[in-house]
Amino acid sequence: MAEDETAETVAEAEAAPAAAETAESEEERLAREFEEAASGNDGRILSQNEIDSLLGFDANDDGGKGRGGIRAIVNSALISYERLPMLEVVFDRLVRMLTTSLRNFTSDNVEVSFESITAIRFGDYLNSIPLPAILSVFRAVEWDNLGLITVDSALIYSVVDVLLGGRRGSTMRIEGRPYTTIERNLIERLINVVLADMSAAFEPVAPVVFTFDRIETNPRFATIARHANAAILCKLRVDLGDRGGELELLLPYATLEPVRKLLLQMFMGEKFGRDTIWENHLATELWSTDVEIEAVLDQQSMPLRDVVAWKTGTTLLLNVTPNNSIELRCGGVPMVAGKMGRIGNNIAVRVDRTMKRTGG
Repeated sequence: MAEDETAETVAEAEAAPAAAETAESEEERLAREFEEAASGNDGRILSQNEIDSLLGFDANDDGGKGRGGIRAIVNSALISYERLPMLEVVFDRLVRMLTTSLRNFTSDNVEVSFESITAIRFGDYLNSIPLPAILSVFRAVEWDNLGLITVDSALIYSVVDVLLGGRRGSTMRIEGRPYTTIERNLIERLINVVLADMSAAFEPVAPVVFTFDRIETNPRFATIARHANAAILCKLRVDLGDRGGELELLLPYATLEPVRKLLLQMFMGEKFGRDTIWENHLATELWSTDVEIEAVLDQQSMPLRDVVAWKTGTTLLLNVTPNNSIELRCGGVPMVAGKMGRIGNNIAVRVDRTMKRTGG
């Protein structure tokens, strides 16, 4: 037995260093792998598709509008503003009215379609305007603020071509030259038509008059808000037969602030008009409501030390006689006045006159 125990002890002593070496080698291997991963020397290189996917750029994405990755995190601030459901109703109404107005304006077959309504930073929008273009600054009179209408080159040349009797079906050549006085005047007339329809479109929600202010061709001179301010951008597509272009309406949130609560409505009439059922119910409940009336016999002012000195049995003299007028108050507001008397075992006040109330 003693020999067997001695053999087992020797075997354990020999196995302990081997286990320690195994544990140390495992720790060294993990440390080495960690260092390789941290230094990028793991031997694996990302492909271009993996890099694009990580950054949010997809080659199959139309227009390069990434939906994920780092790009989505950067662009997430652009859609963090609140939705204004009633504003979509207003723009939909504007599209229908504008279709009729532009047909009368151009004497041609015009189709106006609603493309999108998005929230964007004002500075980002100015940087994204394709030039050349005409930018019209307009004023919302009742809201005391400004807005912006952008007409792209394709629509400018289409409208000018139609108004000046150009041939239908001809291919237009978009030039980068400055716009002539005739072209600017014709587009100003177009913008006045749009502003008139915008005023009519907002009429059911909040009466407002949009007036033409000025025309700019350089976005830097059309700055109507801080570059970091949020704005609502509505894109409309105007088709004149086989020609046409885009018309963009930009309304900063500061411009819409006076009517923001109205634009938060989910449907027309949500907060408009009078609810006669509720008014009648409220009037009925008011007539049957119990209120507390105070009869003020006398009112005195005295130092705090005299009030603190009051004790049980202290007599307070009132400067009032049976012929004095008693004032009745409700919620601290004087209502009526009269003479104090008695009916049976109850003290009563006979109303003589109504108190005059000043202020709101």
